[in-house]
Amino acid sequence: MKQSPVTTDIDFEAEGVHHGHLKLPHSDDRSAWGAIMTPLAMIKNGKGPTVVVTGANHGDEYEGPVALLNLANEIQQSEVTGRIIFVPMMNYPAFCAGKRTSPIDDGNMNRAFPGNPDGSTTEKIADYFNRTLLPLSDYVLDIHSGGRTLNFVPFAAAHVLDDKQQQARCEAAMRAFGAPYSVMLLELDADSMYDTAAENQGKVFVSTELGGGGSTSCITNEIARTGVLNFCVHAGALKRDVVVRESVNVDMPDGNCFITSASTGLLELTADIGDTVEKGDLMARIHNIERTGVDPILHHAPISGIVIGRHHPGLIKPGDSLAVVGVLVD
Repeated sequence: MKQSPVTTDIDFEAEGVHHGHLKLPHSDDRSAWGAIMTPLAMIKNGKGPTVVVTGANHGDEYEGPVALLNLANEIQQSEVTGRIIFVPMMNYPAFCAGKRTSPIDDGNMNRAFPGNPDGSTTEKIADYFNRTLLPLSDYVLDIHSGGRTLNFVPFAAAHVLDDKQQQARCEAAMRAFGAPYSVMLLELDADSMYDTAAENQGKVFVSTELGGGGSTSCITNEIARTGVLNFCVHAGALKRDVVVRESVNVDMPDGNCFITSASTGLLELTADIGDTVEKGDLMARIHNIERTGVDPILHHAPISGIVIGRHHPGLIKPGDSLAVVGVLVD
């Protein structure tokens, strides 16, 4: 396969604290011989595990960038055993535009794996992660939140895997993260996700959803920060005290967990994130916005459980995720 067009000014074998960029040549109207310069940091101290932590896989999700930009300036080499690599803004063009996807090619980074060195801009970046950064790693953490269109209870997530030993390691790392909720997350389109690429390479992989609405809060920023530290400690790459937090365990057994809108209108939720619902409970009304005197369309809970996610904007369209219900696990 063709060599990646992405290069870096960081030597991943060099000891110490390093700050640099992933450089991808990109010619456009603004800069004829320009490049996309994605910031990254590496702290290396001798032999040990490698942890790769990313934020802004989707560009309108900000807890990851906040946590990683802070920690890249704070973690000292003496605290590290092995290697920690931070990429605070994984889809840098999307992050700079405040969009979920790249303004260059409309690329959704988390649907672009394994990537392609001859492909679109987003596919070229994904290819570099798939062929360079993931093989370096032992533990991978990808920090997500709901962005502008979703809102979630703050949770860390792992997936059901064919390799049950690998799954157990992922679940242990998920719980070590220390989010208020720990979710065995069902993905409806997992084939081209970063998650799947890391898991297919045998890595310990954990993802998150920490709030949403296209901004951050003091609470979600703190969860992200302590979660990154806890994760690195759990991996054996960082010497810090662990922040212990009780976590509610949630499962997503099948596609009934997802409630999808089939209509356009004004969304009135009758159950919010964190609420428990019984199967058949009223979850939402979608009101006609073209005239009065029309009954709203009703949506009911398909299963009993806890609401872990919801549509964020007030208006909703067909195909939008209205809400997500998970099953509480003792």
